[in-house]
This record gives sequence, C-alpha cells and structure tokens, in this order.
Amino acid sequence: MSTTTSPTPESDGREAMTAPDGRAGRCVPRLIQNESTTEIPVHLLFRDEPGPAPLPARPAVVGSRKGTGEQPRLGRGRRVPAPARPVPEVDPDLAEHPARVLPGAAGVLAGACGAAGCVFTSWWAGVLPDVAAQALRLPEPAGAGLGGPQWAAYAGAGALALFGFGGLARGGTGRAWVLGLFGRYRGTVRRTGLLWLNPLMPRRPIDVRLRHWRSEPMPAADPGGVALRVVVLVVWRVRDTARATLAIDDHETYLRECVEAALARVPVDPPGAARGGAAPADTLTRLVAREVAPVGLEVFSVRPVRVEYAPEVAAAMHRRSVAALDARHRATMLTSVVDSVEDTVTRLTTRGLVDLDDYERKLLVRDLTVAFCAGGREPGS
Repeated sequence: MSTTTSPTPESDGREAMTAPDGRAGRCVPRLIQNESTTEIPVHLLFRDEPGPAPLPARPAVVGSRKGTGEQPRLGRGRRVPAPARPVPEVDPDLAEHPARVLPGAAGVLAGACGAAGCVFTSWWAGVLPDVAAQALRLPEPAGAGLGGPQWAAYAGAGALALFGFGGLARGGTGRAWVLGLFGRYRGTVRRTGLLWLNPLMPRRPIDVRLRHWRSEPMPAADPGGVALRVVVLVVWRVRDTARATLAIDDHETYLRECVEAALARVPVDPPGAARGGAAPADTLTRLVAREVAPVGLEVFSVRPVRVEYAPEVAAAMHRRSVAALDARHRATMLTSVVDSVEDTVTRLTTRGLVDLDDYERKLLVRDLTVAFCAGGREPGS
C-alpha cells in the first residue's frame, strides 16, 4: 500500500494524508521556523484574501539599549529631540559684592601718625639727629636711651605707619580689585580715587571695561560642510568679578575656547554670500553668551569679520567660483544675443522690408546669431 497526498482547496494549502486503511488522517501544516523559534504556517504566506485592516497606532517610543550609547527613537523613523546642553554651574554663593574700604585720607592720617610716633620715640630715646630736632623745633632730648618702652613705641608707631601707607591705593575707571583673605572672597572694589584697603588682603586687579577681541583664524564650516577659516570680533566685558576671577582659572582663555566651540557647531556663510553673516552672528552670540554667563562674563556680539576657505580647499573653491561666474556670464550673453536676433527679425518682417520663408528665416537667424556672438567677444565691446 502507498500513501497518497491530495491537496484540496478547502485546506488553504494544507495537505491531507490518507492512512493505509483508507481513513483520512489529520492535516499537518508545513511550518517555517525562524531564528527566534517563532513558527509561521506556510498557508499564511500565500493566502489571497486581504489581510486584516491596519489599526491606527500612535508613534511609540522605543528606548535605547543599555550600554550602546544609542539615542531613543520614535516610531516611524522620528528621532527624539536631544536634550539641551547643560550649562556649567558654579558656586551659587560666589557672587560679587562691594568690599569694605576707607577713604584715602584715613590711610594718610594713620601713616602720618605712625611716622610722627617714630620721630617722637627717637627724640625720647635721644637718638634723633640735632639737625632734625632743630628743624622740628623740639626741646633738648631727655636722653633716656633705647630700652624696652622705646622699642615697644617704635614697634607700634612703625606698624601704624606701615598699615597707613601700605593700604593706600588709587582706583581707576574701568578697573577693579578682587580682595581675599585666607582663601576666602572678601569683596570687590570698583570705586575710584584714593582709597585705603587692608594691606593684609591680596588684591587681584581685573579689567571691567567694555572690551573687544579680534581672534586669530579659527576652523569652521559652511552649510555644505566645506572647511573655512573665520576671524571673529567679540565684544564683551566682565559682569561679575568674583566669578570671573575665582570660579575659573583664566576667563579670557575660557572665552576663546567657547568661541571656537561655537564655530564648530554653527555653519558660517561662505565668502561672497548674499546674507552677509547676520544669521550666524546672532546664533554665535546666543551660544557664547549662554556658555560664559555662569562665569561672570557678558557677551554682546560675536561677529565674523573675515571668512575665507581653508588652504586645503581654497584652490578648488576658487576654480569652482570662476566656473560659476563664467557660466552666468555665458547665460547672460546668450540671452542678450537671442533677444537681439528676435528683435531684428521681428522688425524686418513687421515693416515689410523682407519676405522670408522658413528656410530663409533660419539662415538669417543663424547669420545674425554668429554676427552678434562674434561682436560680443571683441575686445572692448
């Protein structure tokens, strides 16, 4: 006895098996097994009836795989917007406040009193020269000699003179001092004129005027990715002297590096662009101002003042510009020649000067085109 297999339309591609005793066996579908051990019946792959109606589904967020560094994606190929770059943070308690200073007259008075105390002690000890005593109209010295009281008076008067004269400072417009004591910030002096500051406090001068900085050529790129060299003009000033001095090692170096980083992120218009760099300048200003604000700097403008192609692409871009200019010139010349030929033929035929058929018209158009093109290439035309 042999086993026969007879496909039937009602089986949807399944095969019925007949047992040796003539009874029909159970239909066993053929299966396809993929790598993830999911079984797919063969008849589902070749059925003709329409598939199930698509269900409206919202774009689902697919999380990134751990450890791969992938960004999460939205369904249908849309990418989740990248989070904003974090702004550097500094100590919130570190903020500029005015330091305690005295008028310069107080320091002058204290120093004068100390100097007068030294002179009086010398006269008391009998060591003051006679010429100085006569000039000061002092009586005859007592001649007590240099003892303990005299040395103590010397020390007190000398310390007073040193503190009085050593703390004198002259404040200027557009300049400030950042004062500290034992590693702590004690305030900022922005006053002008003669002042007295504690001589034990270290002073760090800082320029708070409106300043501008013209950079050296920095690497950049145009919207097409072509390498450029850009010179930018930055107008800025120090707004918070405490943060600009203590929150960062060198605020001028930090500003330069922020400008260079912004140029790497913002495309700059190539040389000869019609927009003139207004949009890139505004974007650069916003980026740099946001980066340097936490360290006490205020940026007013970052504007490209010179844009040129990088040396490795300058020759190729020059040839490309020349070719584009030549193509525009040829198109303009061809348009003018065609307009001139059309105007000439139209006038001749409209006024009845000539009666041309199609062949003669073609010859006239050809001759006029050649004549106008040859005349346009003559020197001085």
